[in-house]
Amino acid sequence: MLSTLRRRLLVGGAAVAIGALALSGCSSQRDDNDGGSGDAGGDVDSTFVFGASGDPSSLDPAFASDGESFRVSRQIFEGLVGVQPGTADPAPLLAESWEQSDDGLSYTFQLKEGVTFHDGSEFNAEAVCFNFDRQNNFTGIAQSESLSYYWGKLMRGYADTGTSIYGGCEAASPTEVTISLTEPFAGFIPALSLPAFAIQSPTALQEYGADDVGGTSEAPTLSEYAQAHPTGTGPFAFESSEPGAQTTVAAYDGYWGEQGQVQQVIFRVIGDTTARRQALESGSIDGYDLVAPADLGALEGAGYTLINRDPFNILYLGMNQANPALADIRVRQAIAQAIDKEQLVTQVLPEGTTVASQFMPDSVIGFNSGVTTYDFDQDAARALLAEAGFSESNPLTITFNYPVNISRPYMPNPEQIFTNLQSQLQAVGIVVNPVSNEWGEYLDLIQGGADHGIHLLGWTGDYNDPDNFVGTFFGGTSNEWGFDNGELFSALTSARGLATETEQDSAYQAVNEQIATFLPGVPLANPVPTLAFASRVKSYPASPVQDEVYNQIELTE
Repeated sequence: MLSTLRRRLLVGGAAVAIGALALSGCSSQRDDNDGGSGDAGGDVDSTFVFGASGDPSSLDPAFASDGESFRVSRQIFEGLVGVQPGTADPAPLLAESWEQSDDGLSYTFQLKEGVTFHDGSEFNAEAVCFNFDRQNNFTGIAQSESLSYYWGKLMRGYADTGTSIYGGCEAASPTEVTISLTEPFAGFIPALSLPAFAIQSPTALQEYGADDVGGTSEAPTLSEYAQAHPTGTGPFAFESSEPGAQTTVAAYDGYWGEQGQVQQVIFRVIGDTTARRQALESGSIDGYDLVAPADLGALEGAGYTLINRDPFNILYLGMNQANPALADIRVRQAIAQAIDKEQLVTQVLPEGTTVASQFMPDSVIGFNSGVTTYDFDQDAARALLAEAGFSESNPLTITFNYPVNISRPYMPNPEQIFTNLQSQLQAVGIVVNPVSNEWGEYLDLIQGGADHGIHLLGWTGDYNDPDNFVGTFFGGTSNEWGFDNGELFSALTSARGLATETEQDSAYQAVNEQIATFLPGVPLANPVPTLAFASRVKSYPASPVQDEVYNQIELTE
């Protein structure tokens, strides 16, 4: 899933995820895709090959919540707000400046002039309103968590649900627009840096039926727009997509900013971490993200550049309370006490990974150093299971969902994590029924319905605000967690509207204690993602929120 960053986000050395398909018998995959010719590239091969760990789930960022989709989106689209390089702090992008009203309910943006979408249409205030109104008016399947995840989580609903905090949008002139909310949301401006709030071409959205989604929440189908016609204002325009193979974007000649050296970007898909390493070693890619812990020493010894991101993320074991057994707090506590997090970190996760005690890193406002914890204790876990009515002759049998053929910053090796946890749970008498899915299907299953049990998932910070962690997870009813806790929902709604960091810190510390005692899941670890680059990559715009746009890459031969 995605990411989250807040007010105090650490300035981290993040770097892009790069991986590629390793094709046997080839010393280089680059020869068939030599980059665009253009002055910006000079004598340097201006094609940058990025090895992704999976396909984007959607090329329409409004219908995406995963890192692979956002990695591509950030090349094609821009929002009103960006981030300051190397940080998670908000910065002007398509909006040159903004002012917030005294009551915190409206924001007036002054927009950049002379910007066009890739289809030649004009970016202006009307386009901004079209995009915000579009998402608020999603209906039916478009409202499902497996599609418009961020709007539902951050705006709390839609026009026809009566719960949306979006109050409307007014274009005062082509370069001035005001967006209103119905209740304060302290994280609104940093949230606008999310690709989900990028401004898309109204012309293309309508021409290619962007809202024509179908299927079910567990298996949604995308529109023609989301598969082949994404149209934004970014430095790269969509060129082609071959699901399971690669997505290609090319430099947009009419871009309002500096174009840079890179004239073409190829996102090649490979889920296996070993194959990503081999692709880098063969010269078929320029680098990759989510280096396997076992590969670090060999890559460093061979002279590749390794960059660690700050662990601004959380890996967790979710527990779906729509399952009757998991609705019993004693069962959830037993699962928590059956897990040796230190063993998991030491045996499976990258060096530098820290054990997590709550659903946010310690650099975020509201982290509670005194939160209730459930320490590893197998005897206590067995006793709780017995108290809940389970025994050797009547064991707790639970479905354990996990993804395969994917690496995420918070979950570099899900199969190994699953195997480790499975053995720990079985040691206290829990019978595990393993169910695995490819990444896109997995997200749809967890977010789109109730047919799952315990599951591996996580989050990488999008922007620096605690609501982007605990508010996103637990701010309202959700298919992932399967519970209705009005007291917790209310506390999170109140906290997200507080004006000062001091108020927020106290409120979110209390929220984190509520979450810990309610125990909807087990926070496991804050893994350190490592990236590896070939020597020709001279400079890369590393970002702690993965806000990495490839026109800023510097290459050499």
